[in-house]
Amino acid sequence: MPLWLREYSWRQTGSAVYLSLLLRGARATPANIFCTDRYLKVSIPPFLFEAVLYAPIDDTNSTAKIGNGIIFFTLYKKEEAMWESLTVANVSKEKLQYLRENAVLKAHEKAKEETEGKKVTKQEHKKYALEATMKLEEAERKRIEDLKEKERQKVTKELELWKKQQKDAEKQKRVQKEGELHQEVEQLKEKKEKLNKTSIPNEGTSKTRLKPSKGCDGSHSMFSANLKEEQLPAPRAPATIKINFTSRVFPTALRESRIAEEEEWLSKQAEARRTIRADLSELEDLKEEEKNPDWLKDKGNKMFATGNYLAALNAYNLAVRLNSKLPLLYLNRAACHLKLRNLHKAIEDSSKALELLTPPVPDNESARVKAYVRRGTAFCQLELFTEGLQDYEAALKIDPKNKTIEKDAEKIRHLIQGTTQYS
Repeated sequence: MPLWLREYSWRQTGSAVYLSLLLRGARATPANIFCTDRYLKVSIPPFLFEAVLYAPIDDTNSTAKIGNGIIFFTLYKKEEAMWESLTVANVSKEKLQYLRENAVLKAHEKAKEETEGKKVTKQEHKKYALEATMKLEEAERKRIEDLKEKERQKVTKELELWKKQQKDAEKQKRVQKEGELHQEVEQLKEKKEKLNKTSIPNEGTSKTRLKPSKGCDGSHSMFSANLKEEQLPAPRAPATIKINFTSRVFPTALRESRIAEEEEWLSKQAEARRTIRADLSELEDLKEEEKNPDWLKDKGNKMFATGNYLAALNAYNLAVRLNSKLPLLYLNRAACHLKLRNLHKAIEDSSKALELLTPPVPDNESARVKAYVRRGTAFCQLELFTEGLQDYEAALKIDPKNKTIEKDAEKIRHLIQGTTQYS
């Protein structure tokens, strides 16, 4: 049976009531205080205090302090007035029961309103987080577009500069060739003039020496054959020879390639691209970098680092759909599931990562350790400590010097033996 607390004192002002409850001999236990605008109840075993207030109060702003065996209440009035007494006099049991029930109903309605308000606030926070994520992604996309545009402009300028240099070089070569041809023509003219000068005699000697000798078969002298002009071919005009090469996917020469193996590889690649396009037809509006699993993995890693696990999970999901053979995608998605308490999915992704990390080689030791630890953590959180201990021991076999894994494995052993509590 509780003891009704009768010892109290109170004083008032026009706007507030100050109430002190004396707790003599009470143990240091938490006090249960229930207050509405007209009803006040205090339960601190073995004492119980109950009062139907004289007028309504502002229960939201009113306060209570406990210390030194006293509970001190500051009750703010809704309307400024002086009370004749602290409580309503001569309250019947029926009216007191009605006031209690009415107070409880009001408390329930108030709690319901607070819950609805928290739900609305939570939804607004989620909406704000989504908008912030979209803004970040839009800014990142714009940054990438700007980088691409700058790179394109840079390459265009370099290409134009190279074309100009090529044109200048060709022009210089053409001028040089024209100069060489002109020099050759001048040399030929000089040679021809020298031949003409040496082959044609003077007029005086021509009368005495160049008379045709009678008795010969012809009327020309034997020097007439040497007087013929030398017939030289004209220099060839410059021209451009076009060479067309057969297009090839592989950089090696055709004589060094294995055509059958290359054709098989190309057909497999084409089939894989057709499969991806057929399965992800709804992702046609995405940009090329957003269809790259490695780009999506890096995006998910950035989101995970900032604590946005849902966005990171979405990025890993899309990357897995694009390429289901990368073990790191499943390993990172398992970490997201652990943060979001999707323990069964974390176990599935860790198992899939271990399946893809075969054969076990030194290069994938770190990834296999993470997969065992994350799956073991999920097992332990599901209270499957035996399976979790097996995974931690498997991780220790790969990395026996890891003190953190060894410490966690020891905790799980104590849990199985019932000697400590897992944290």
